[in-house]
Amino acid sequence: MKIYEILDRENELSIGTLIYYKKSRTCIIELQGYLDEWNAPLLMTSFVKRGIFTIPRDISLMWVRERIIPSGRQNIGMILNTHKLKEYDEMTFLEKSGGVCSQDSLYIRKLTKMPEYVVERSKRNLKDCTLCENHILLCFFLDGSVRKADLNAFSGNYALEDRDIEKILRNDQLYRSGKITPGGYAVTFNDSIDIASSSLYKNSIEIPLKLDDFFSFVKNNVLDTTEACDSLQCSRQNLAYMVKKEQIDPIKEDVKGNLYLKGDVLAAAY
Repeated sequence: MKIYEILDRENELSIGTLIYYKKSRTCIIELQGYLDEWNAPLLMTSFVKRGIFTIPRDISLMWVRERIIPSGRQNIGMILNTHKLKEYDEMTFLEKSGGVCSQDSLYIRKLTKMPEYVVERSKRNLKDCTLCENHILLCFFLDGSVRKADLNAFSGNYALEDRDIEKILRNDQLYRSGKITPGGYAVTFNDSIDIASSSLYKNSIEIPLKLDDFFSFVKNNVLDTTEACDSLQCSRQNLAYMVKKEQIDPIKEDVKGNLYLKGDVLAAAY
């Protein structure tokens, strides 16, 4: 991860922080909370008007690309050779130019640590997320809270249109593709439809549990195949027979072994 401060040379103002995740080649811009529509970058004024200062990754990347040599430039191969680069990388070009662009007075400088306002704001980012039945998301946030978000009644997400939610609700394969984006800023479906963590936090119900409670449950109540055989005092073949006869149902199946709920295993032993 790389961190840069975005500054306005003309107004001598810190605009925000650009966070770049190298492995996934994605970025997020966190704007300063004191900005308004007049001093915010033009591309982001519509977000600032609505009080949104964490800019979605697609818009953040668009801002970066507006300030560098485009990948489709005719002589891009020669430019890469000149800079001794094996492949096109947006952030490398942004660093080399200092983020300077003829359209405004903004520039960037590298930071060694995350600014406090970003750290505080990111406490409502996701640490983990479980895709449950009926399009319910069980969300674990960095502030320690656990919240349940129902996509069927979801509203208020600035980055989504109604048809995007409908796509997720109508396509189970698309829904099951959901995963957390770098930094926990969103849940993305097929890496094309993002639901911001801030929106999930706002449009969800808190559950009086912590992530550690779920860790404890898994640790104490989930058995692998070997542990299940030990509890039942049977062989793997016998356990497989019990599964086939639906005397016990694994919660997760794999060629190397299954996972079982301890309660189901004990019930099968009675």
